[in-house]
Amino acid sequence: MQDILLLTQDPAAWIALITLIVMEVVLGIDNLIFISILTNKLPAETREKARRIGIGLALVMRLGLLGTIAWIVQLTAPVFEAFGHGYSWKDMILIAGGLFLVWKATKEIHHNVDPEDHQEDFIATSSTVTTTFAAAIGQILLLDLVFSVDSIITAVGMTPHLPIMVIAVVFAVTVMLVASGPLARFIEKNPTIVMLALGFLLMIGTTLIAEGMGFHVPKGYVYAAMAFSALVEVLNMLSRRKRKRDKAGKL
Repeated sequence: MQDILLLTQDPAAWIALITLIVMEVVLGIDNLIFISILTNKLPAETREKARRIGIGLALVMRLGLLGTIAWIVQLTAPVFEAFGHGYSWKDMILIAGGLFLVWKATKEIHHNVDPEDHQEDFIATSSTVTTTFAAAIGQILLLDLVFSVDSIITAVGMTPHLPIMVIAVVFAVTVMLVASGPLARFIEKNPTIVMLALGFLLMIGTTLIAEGMGFHVPKGYVYAAMAFSALVEVLNMLSRRKRKRDKAGKL
């Protein structure tokens, strides 16, 4: 308790907290896009429950990883070397998660382009709602693990104070929880956004693979590209709505 009181009086600690909150919220965007797209494939009555479970698992996983900081730090130690690069457990987790994201986004793009072909879509071909729900939660859990490891290692690298990490993580996940419903509904009402979001997931997956293989990709470049693409799509949406209003006014 004394340590926490001392931290509240330290301006550097407040700066670290604000910076880490912003970083955690930004890192949570990737996680949230995936959860929103995946839960929108579920029946309407189970979507909100799936989103809450997925985000709740993200919080539990992040807090659990914070409780094992000594182990988390060891994840960055090289386990083996190949092609002149030492691969750590973190690298392997990022590569596996990136491959999964690329595979999943590719499958979903295929389904959107050719909705009649469900042979490759194991979520759509699930025989019951329970199986579909379980499949969605399983995939969310897998990506939660990848994004949680990335998030906590970022937090550990930014501050040595555990209370600051916990507050930042809880705040970021709360923002995810509040934003998940509106984001999912926005994606559902605007089908073209789905393809854009899947493109984001492809880019994020490729970035994770590159990071895991030792090629640092500045996050600012990635998010700047995402923001520019989103802005272009917003302009397209406004243009389509204007054409619809003009057409309706002529009738």
